[in-house]
Amino acid sequence: MPPITGTAPATVTIMRDLLEPVVTQVSRIVLGKGEVIRLSLACLIARGHLLIEDVPGVGKTTLAHALARSLGLSFHRVQFTSDLLPADVLGVSVYDRQTGRFEFHPGPIFAQLVLADEVNRATPKAQSALLEAMEEHQVTLEGTTRPLPEPFFVIATQNPSHQVGTFPLPESQLDRFLMCLQLGYPDPAAERELFRGQDRRELLEGMAPCLGVEDLLAVQRAVPRVHASEALLDYLQALVRFSRESPELRSGLSPRAGLAVLRAAQAWALMAGRDHVLPDDVQAVLPGVVGHRLRLVDDSGGSSREGPARLLAGVPVP
Repeated sequence: MPPITGTAPATVTIMRDLLEPVVTQVSRIVLGKGEVIRLSLACLIARGHLLIEDVPGVGKTTLAHALARSLGLSFHRVQFTSDLLPADVLGVSVYDRQTGRFEFHPGPIFAQLVLADEVNRATPKAQSALLEAMEEHQVTLEGTTRPLPEPFFVIATQNPSHQVGTFPLPESQLDRFLMCLQLGYPDPAAERELFRGQDRRELLEGMAPCLGVEDLLAVQRAVPRVHASEALLDYLQALVRFSRESPELRSGLSPRAGLAVLRAAQAWALMAGRDHVLPDDVQAVLPGVVGHRLRLVDDSGGSSREGPARLLAGVPVP
């Protein structure tokens, strides 16, 4: 494959053709969820972390496994429980009598894709173990900073907050996730195919990588170079400003949230084979990017859909 060095039309076409097999292969495992799969992949190529919130049994963990295998990434799964300790995630130093020194044993966080399964079943202390890793792509233990592999993604799953035994993620932790998505129940046709088809675990074992790590890193580097016009940035700023001024929302979007929308829209445009961002790209990614960052004044439990819908309805498209 020729090197990816820019975002000219021919180059973005190459990138689109690189990413399409990933979408196709994952779609064979997670049936009837093409848009969620595309959004998940856009999140990853935008160097973001992904939170999937839904009821048990709809394919959250399967989606993470399928993405890891299709992208050819090293993969570790951590089952978050109420007795999980930070050392169980980050690692621990153990004294070696033969050498007379402490030897560091890395935890599961030292993988290119880490699945934090049912992250809201762990205590806030264990949840916070992910903070530095997600933000800085490094871990500091006992005064030593250790870099994490590249690329590095966290895909976390969580059950709805009303279920027994959950600890809601604090806002600072939620903000580390570029997107929060819901899978939902499959449509009848997809569910029937699931009933008749092969076991998902067997299908996962037979999956081969569709994309090399070097190609994935090249795509990531290209995302910020996808052109966003001044008019497009005006539209994005209008959305952010509306969120801050609306009396229906508890608080507005931060500059980091606005940048997250832009990066996700650039990734979405790149996946479509375009070298520039359209308002349609912003609208496509906005619910996933800001839904977990906005809270309605009249909804104590928050909303992942109503806030973005009111933003899109309140700001005209340029």
